[in-house]
Amino acid sequence: MKYIKPRPKSNGVKADWKVAKQIKELVKQYALYTGYSEVEIVNTFLIELRNDPEFKAWLDGQRNNKRALEYIYAEAAVGDEFIDENQTFKPTP
Repeated sequence: MKYIKPRPKSNGVKADWKVAKQIKELVKQYALYTGYSEVEIVNTFLIELRNDPEFKAWLDGQRNNKRALEYIYAEAAVGDEFIDENQTFKPTP
């Protein structure tokens, strides 16, 4: 018998921002559809911003951005969760 390992504790931080009601409902319904939490859905979609070449070029041109680049482009930290391109939930070990 294989035992289930506990999910790592998230190192997430609480964000305090407002989104349109339409977006909130979209995320809620998408989470219900996929079986993932709303947080997992938002994390999965927003992490894709790293792949925007114009954003990357802009970020590369910013002064004193070494820490930001390291943080943004680092592998997911322990407890950060995302869904990979194959729609597989990937908690980081």
